[in-house]
Amino acid sequence: MKRENLKKIIELRHTLHLHAEASMHENRTKQYLMEFLSENTSLKLVDRGNWFYALWNAGSTGKRIAFRADMDALPIPETIDLPYASCNPGISHKCGHDGHSAALAGLALELGDPGYIGAGDWPAVYLIFQPGEEIGAGGEQCAKLLTEEKIYEVYAFHNLGGFPEGSIVVRDGLSQPASKGLEIDFKGKTSHASYPEEGRNPAFAIADLVQFIREKGKEPHQGMVLCTIVGMECGSSDFGISAGAGKLSLTLRAENEEEMDQLQAALQEKADSLGDRDGLIVSYTESDYFPETRNNADCLGRAEAAAEKLGRPVIHMDKLWRASEDFGWYLKQRPGAIFYIGNGETYPALHTTGYDFNDQILPVAVDMFCELAKPVNQRK
Repeated sequence: MKRENLKKIIELRHTLHLHAEASMHENRTKQYLMEFLSENTSLKLVDRGNWFYALWNAGSTGKRIAFRADMDALPIPETIDLPYASCNPGISHKCGHDGHSAALAGLALELGDPGYIGAGDWPAVYLIFQPGEEIGAGGEQCAKLLTEEKIYEVYAFHNLGGFPEGSIVVRDGLSQPASKGLEIDFKGKTSHASYPEEGRNPAFAIADLVQFIREKGKEPHQGMVLCTIVGMECGSSDFGISAGAGKLSLTLRAENEEEMDQLQAALQEKADSLGDRDGLIVSYTESDYFPETRNNADCLGRAEAAAEKLGRPVIHMDKLWRASEDFGWYLKQRPGAIFYIGNGETYPALHTTGYDFNDQILPVAVDMFCELAKPVNQRK
C-alpha cells in the first residue's frame, strides 16, 4: 500500500485505541471511522444504527464481495504507557479490533486511488464495520447484509501471536469453534448458620455439579468439547447466615454447535436433578453465543493465492484456534474465509494487559484485502 495511506491508518488506529469502547457501545469509534472515510475517500457510507458499511464501485455487474472488521474493545484496564493509551477507564483494545478497523479503512483508501485500479470487471466491494464481536452480538445482525445485497463472498482477518510477523496463517474447514456462556442459578433458602437444616443451601448442589463437569471433561470425544468454569458464587462472608442462593458461570465450547447443545443438555439435566434432590429452584441464562467458524475451501484457497502473490509465507494450522469468532455468522450466509496474520512468535497474547496491536502488520492486511478484491483475471 502507499506510504501516505499507511501513515493515515496508523494515526487512525491510535485514535481508535485512545477512545476504546466496549461491545455494542462503539459510538465514537463508529463516528471516527465514518468521518475518516468521508474526508479521505469518495465511498458511499450507509449508516445502519450501531454499525455501518462503505460501498465502492456500486454500479459493477460483477460478483459482489465483502470484507468485515470489528470495532469493539475489551473490559481490560490499559496498563501500558502508550502516547495513545485508552482514556476510558477499564476499557482497552486488547484484541486488536482497532487494527482490524484501521486496515479495512486502508482498503478504502487504496480502492479510492484511481491509479490503483487495473483492467477487468471489478466487483462491488462492501466494507462492513461491525460492533460487538467480543460478545457475539454484532456478527449476527451485520451478516444479514450479505443476503440483502446479494453479496457473493466475504473475508476477514485476525491478528495472532505465536507466528512469524507478517505470515499468513490459515486453517482448512473448521477454523474456530462454537461457544456460549451459560449461567446456572440455584435458589434455596437462607437460615441461621447454627441451624443449616432449616434452610436449603445450594453449595452442595454446586459442588456436585462442578465434580460432574470435571468427570464429563474426562470423557472421550471425537473433537474438542470443553466446559470451562469462569465464575462461582454462593452466599456471602456473613458467618451467621447459611447460604440460600448460588450461581455457576460456564463457557461451553465445541467444534460444532450440535455437540455444544448436547453438552448443555447434559449439564442442565444434572443441575435439575440436583435441584430436585436439595429442594432448589434452578434457572438458566445463555449469553455470548458464537457459531462455529468454518472456512469455504475455494475462498481459503484464494486467500492462500493472494499471500503467495504478495510473497508472504503461508502457514497451515494443524489445530483449530480455540477462541470463538462471530465471523461464523457470515459464513452461514455466504462462502468466505478468515485468515490470520502473525504478530510475531513471542508477541504478547491477545486479551492480556501487555498486548497492543502490531502496526507493522497493517500493510499486510491491506495488501491481502486489495488482492482479494481484485477481479478473478487479476488475482493470479
